[in-house]
Amino acid sequence: MRKTGSTLVFFGILAIVLNFVNMVPRVLMWIYSWGETTAWGIKIGIVVLGAILWLIGGKEQEEEALE
Repeated sequence: MRKTGSTLVFFGILAIVLNFVNMVPRVLMWIYSWGETTAWGIKIGIVVLGAILWLIGGKEQEEEALE
């Protein structure tokens, strides 16, 4: 879970940074068809979802270590 979360955070932040330098990857070009605001919402949502998965994965590892 932690690896998936960190991957999502990485790609979300990468998409945000690439947007500032006008180099949006083709994979993410579809989110701009709904407008700039929606694209920002999706990118921020990816980062937040990744952070949540990363935190949940950390708690699971702590619980496994205690057992």
